[in-house]
Amino acid sequence: MRVKEKDLLEEYARLVVRTGVNLQKEQRLVINAPIECAEFARRIAGEAYRAGAHDVEISWGDEEFSHLRFALAKKSVFGEFPEWRRRFYEDYAEQGAAFVTIAARNPEIFKDIAPEKLTLANQTAGAALLEYRTRLMSNKNTWCVVSVPTKAWAQKVFPELSCDDAVARLWREIYATVRIGEDGDPVRAWEEHAAFLKRAADFMNGHAFRFLRYTNALGTDLEVELPEGHIWAGGAEYSEGGVRFVANMPTEEVYTLPKRDGVNGTVVATKPLVFNGNLIENFRLVFRDGKVVDAQAERGADILRELLDTDEGASYLGEVALVPFDSPISRSGVLFYNTLFDENASCHLALGKAYPTCLKGGADMQSVELLQHGVNDSLLHEDFMVGSEDLSILGIRRDGREVPVFVKGNFAF
Repeated sequence: MRVKEKDLLEEYARLVVRTGVNLQKEQRLVINAPIECAEFARRIAGEAYRAGAHDVEISWGDEEFSHLRFALAKKSVFGEFPEWRRRFYEDYAEQGAAFVTIAARNPEIFKDIAPEKLTLANQTAGAALLEYRTRLMSNKNTWCVVSVPTKAWAQKVFPELSCDDAVARLWREIYATVRIGEDGDPVRAWEEHAAFLKRAADFMNGHAFRFLRYTNALGTDLEVELPEGHIWAGGAEYSEGGVRFVANMPTEEVYTLPKRDGVNGTVVATKPLVFNGNLIENFRLVFRDGKVVDAQAERGADILRELLDTDEGASYLGEVALVPFDSPISRSGVLFYNTLFDENASCHLALGKAYPTCLKGGADMQSVELLQHGVNDSLLHEDFMVGSEDLSILGIRRDGREVPVFVKGNFAF
């Protein structure tokens, strides 16, 4: 690796530790990393120690082994979850650890695996790690999801390039999305970006809309009701202990939760969805009283059905997110086949669990009380992209006044 590349990698690791999870002195850090991303994981660990971490633990994943296991192990194996692994995450979370996840995988690694094995594994892990995931989605701990290239992923994104050239190109694109390599300090660049997203969230919170109506030429015609007391967030968040952090790098969104039974109409996806190591492409969903009542896909229809059948909450929405069509990731023209990036090139919705922090007082509510307030719950949370160049979003306030939110794919304010 050339000196300049090493410098950029050090900047990236520093950004993740100092701005992403905003690690505090004597705090523990847990890094979830694919083995192919070991070098970057070690860089993050080194930066964490320099920031005063009490200790760092790396939990390694290996998608090639996972593929082997899914292909050859009997189905019943995926209904088991090691107790030590559950305790690992819960114990560190209870100790106040910060969590960094490096999300980088072959988008089609499991395309030849029986969908029911993948679904069972998701259900089992979701149930076992429910307390841990609830803590993170309620911002009890600081957390951050980032990514770096892997060979298989890079070649999916840039199939016309050699493997080495594809990896190099993907590095350049990722650095651009997280504001590394720009003139000046990337930490300061993120401060300025977070300020813009706060203005967008303030605009949405100021109107306290009751409904959002989505339309475009692709066939999207969707009305989303928002619960009373909903909160729009974006850019930076605060943990239970008051520590400011950035949960996703990159991020271009402001987001909130919908009312569980208040979604009606049709929405057409504008980008592929990567789920369980499979692609779902050219799909549309029809909602009635919040629930998906019809789902069609040109590719991956069986995977889409498995997703929706994960549990009762998987067929309801848990997130509404706004991203300008002219966001930097959208302008790049790159289809990343990685939701972390593609969701920040497009307005998106999420099936499954809602973020309790997007409801006033929600972070302190139990599941039954959240449901009574119209907040969806599920073992999964899967974003899918719906933004387009001609997307129109009209906001309807509780006093009946209509306010343009998006015109031709971008904020109207």
